[in-house]
Amino acid sequence: MFMAYNQFRAMMAITRGSLRAILRSPSAIVFSFIFPFLFILVFGFIGNSSMQSYRIVLAPGSDTANALFSELKNSDAIKFVNYATERELNEAVVKGRIAGTISIKKSGNAVAPFMVTLNSSTSSNDKWPQLKNFIASTINHISNSMYQNRPAYATFDFDYKRDIKEIRQYKTIDFILPGQLGFSLLTAGVFGLAFVFFNLRNTLVLKRFFATPISRTYIVLGEALSRVVFQMATAVIIILAGYYLFGFTLVNGVQTFFEMLLLSFLGLLVFMGFGFIISGVAKSDSSIAPFANLITMPQFLLGGTFFSIDVFPKWLQPIAKIMPLTHLNTAMRSVAFEGQSLWGVRSEIGILLIWGLAVYFIAIKVFRWE
Repeated sequence: MFMAYNQFRAMMAITRGSLRAILRSPSAIVFSFIFPFLFILVFGFIGNSSMQSYRIVLAPGSDTANALFSELKNSDAIKFVNYATERELNEAVVKGRIAGTISIKKSGNAVAPFMVTLNSSTSSNDKWPQLKNFIASTINHISNSMYQNRPAYATFDFDYKRDIKEIRQYKTIDFILPGQLGFSLLTAGVFGLAFVFFNLRNTLVLKRFFATPISRTYIVLGEALSRVVFQMATAVIIILAGYYLFGFTLVNGVQTFFEMLLLSFLGLLVFMGFGFIISGVAKSDSSIAPFANLITMPQFLLGGTFFSIDVFPKWLQPIAKIMPLTHLNTAMRSVAFEGQSLWGVRSEIGILLIWGLAVYFIAIKVFRWE
């Protein structure tokens, strides 16, 4: 007997098969779930002001036997730092390494028993306004919790012209440009090399190269050199455009410019190693983008591209500090604005070199010619 075709069951069979295909697709999982989830986590942490961290110095002679100091000391947002000499402190102020210096002293006033002052500099314009608001909020919190009829637990005496020292201004472009340059190098090294060598292998161009007298090493070097030349030219344009159009700080002029190019070259070499790895492990061109994004996006979000890693919770900061892009960005900012020499950022360079050795060790193992 002829049975009617069950359209619903057929539809469900197609649905199950399609769902299995989606779950087996790396790009579907990465772009539909992992990346949106990472964005939510990262910007969720940034949006929580309690996650911000400020490095501050306690002024000599400050009173520490009070509720305000205890509240600040126990806060995850505050980190008190000490410097052995006045010279080291002044250097930290000039280079914007601290948010400011706070002083807490008894006022002799029965209404508000403590006087609080904050001193900072224009090199910390990205830090002290938030710190000022945090201190004021903390004072209000203590006042409301301890006293009902007292106006304030402490008087916050702050005057911009008096308390903010005018030195070289730390502009937004001074933070953004190194981060964008670093991310440009990262994406070029990872995506560029991965797609190029995968396509050369799949289209049998590499096999045709083998028919020529050129050795395999020089084939790789030739392709890599073209990427280096193009990307270094891009780095030159980005740095010069930032300098002439937006006032990007090159504190030592031409010397700083070439130091940034050397750092860019080192970073690009490291990132190209990731591209070689992906070109070797990718089974199809559709899987390259998910693999590449798994490497680039966490560094883009956590590597200090748009904002300092200090805004992340303490448990996340060590993860951010492992990433090579973090150290490249830190080194370029230190060289460009603080005037550090390449020797002064040797720890960041050392970590990049370690990453380079590890990445190319893996790349040699997984890279395929055919």
